[in-house]
Amino acid sequence: MFEKNLQDLVKGIRSAKGDVTVYISQALQEIKAELRSTDPFVKAQAVRKLTYLHMLGYDMCWAAFHVVEVMSYERFAHKRIGYNAACQSFTQSTDVVLLCTNLLKKEFGSTSEYDVGLAINVLANIVTTDLARDLLGDVLAMMGSPKPYVRKKATLVLYKMFLRYPQG
Repeated sequence: MFEKNLQDLVKGIRSAKGDVTVYISQALQEIKAELRSTDPFVKAQAVRKLTYLHMLGYDMCWAAFHVVEVMSYERFAHKRIGYNAACQSFTQSTDVVLLCTNLLKKEFGSTSEYDVGLAINVLANIVTTDLARDLLGDVLAMMGSPKPYVRKKATLVLYKMFLRYPQG
């Protein structure tokens, strides 16, 4: 099965004559089929295309669980796609944000400062009262990290966390 990548989707939208919504609805059907795939590369590409369509104004709240699934992949490139999609599409009312708690805790314990930085970045964008309460101790522990990159990001995310959870 041939899957279109993001570049093909953008070219198709630009070259669509007349009604672009027909092309996009067809692309959404293809993306839904790709999200059912077990191949992480295919699923990550589908989430990337959904993120682009979300930036164009199309709803992708139905794919929130798939975004969390891509966030949990081992490859950094896939994680980055999932985390970017979460930053773009998750709101305070997104149900699956609670599933991110353990995923973020795991990333905070990573030896790679880039994995930790990616997790802190998404936390700053999707923080809820529950996430702030559950992850405050982990972020405070990162303030003592020997890596300046992690310390800086942890310090900055505390502001967002205290806005959502002032009792912390």
